[in-house]
Amino acid sequence: MKTTQFIKFGTLSLLIVFLSCNQKKEKDTTEETAVTEVVEKETPKKKEITYDVNKPGTIINAIAEASGGWDTLWNLKDVEYSYTYEQADGKKDVSIERYIFDGEYSWGKYSVHQVNVLPENEEPIIQNYANGKATVSMDGKEVTDEKTIGTADFLRQVNYYWFMMNFKIGDPGTTYEYKGQETVNGKTYDKVTVAYDPEKTGKEANDAYILYVNPETKLIDQFYFSLPAWGINDTVLLMKVKYTEIDGIQVPTHRYAYIPNDKGEFPEEPSLSEISTNVKFNNGFTPEDFSI
Repeated sequence: MKTTQFIKFGTLSLLIVFLSCNQKKEKDTTEETAVTEVVEKETPKKKEITYDVNKPGTIINAIAEASGGWDTLWNLKDVEYSYTYEQADGKKDVSIERYIFDGEYSWGKYSVHQVNVLPENEEPIIQNYANGKATVSMDGKEVTDEKTIGTADFLRQVNYYWFMMNFKIGDPGTTYEYKGQETVNGKTYDKVTVAYDPEKTGKEANDAYILYVNPETKLIDQFYFSLPAWGINDTVLLMKVKYTEIDGIQVPTHRYAYIPNDKGEFPEEPSLSEISTNVKFNNGFTPEDFSI
């Protein structure tokens, strides 16, 4: 995939945030004994997932189900995790992220912020997004600067989306198209393009995706995406994802972004790494806990 424009690394520092796949196979173990009859407890059957390449919408639904399913996620209520966003040059942002799923509340406390969040300062920064409004504090004092608030509004929604992507990729206004299969590093993937209807999203510029779905796990192992809000109208940005199963949810704990050069060539090493650790669900958070 080539792009006609050179994507500078610095431009992607804020933009890229906008936006371990080891599913365990059940072993068939049957033990026989001539003396004692062993009665095994019946294991609950997993929900059957419809996955039909002739109906790409079923693939999108399958991604959410394979990721744990909306019911499982909803019952977990909230999440907290440590998030490290690091550029290839070593500069990084480190935050504690907290979200409440009902209402999409998003809160983050930055202990290190060298890239996207007031890099000229070293004091702890807290961002909160609730009821469509972002607020910020630095070293315990509220910040009202318009640019700082705008950045918080952007990051709080974006970080939430990245964590929830496998569940939110089918939000209202989404259109899908199956694009056949492609083999990457010996693995064959089903490709599905995702776009959004601006009349339903309410946004003039909407991102587009090319998802590479693993037909065995039903998870997105990698995807290309555009970012028209930043002048990148082609799906030339590459993200590779690894998952860790936590409380029944396939959490995208490792994301690696690759930014092409002016020839459309990708580097061997990631341009950006986004690592989530210490993921804990069902913490009992309330909106009142998300103060700045």
